[in-house]
Amino acid sequence: MFTFTPTLITLSAALALASLGGGIYEFLVVDPFWPGRPDIIQPQRGGISRKRFWIPAHTSFELSLVASLIFAWGQPTIRMPLFVALTSHAAMRIWSAFDFIPKALTFERTDPTTITESSARRWSRRSLGRLPLDLVTCYAMLSALVAAARLGG
Repeated sequence: MFTFTPTLITLSAALALASLGGGIYEFLVVDPFWPGRPDIIQPQRGGISRKRFWIPAHTSFELSLVASLIFAWGQPTIRMPLFVALTSHAAMRIWSAFDFIPKALTFERTDPTTITESSARRWSRRSLGRLPLDLVTCYAMLSALVAAARLGG
């Protein structure tokens, strides 16, 4: 195993945890308030731009995860948790791409006076359903990191 591999897996795990933190932040800080004030999530009205965090966060994690898989390919004890992380993350991203992201973009672009608070709250509650997949991804990344540390030690 290259000495670069544990460093790369550490980076991937840190990025997975940052993504989990971003999701928890949205759940605790943004989601309780924006359904009553949709302009909070509308960048064109001075609100936050979620894509400024999520696009770089997901892209950097996904690239580092694929690189980690490539470098750790010969180590099944590392490869398996990396595959679990890839699978759970892919499930979350596919679900997001076809369900949550289009609705989020609609909320961002729609006149705030036409958005019902109940529909926004339903979206926020359903969005929380992605958290277990993020937790599986993080657990798998940390398991891969522990396996890499054991092999390197």
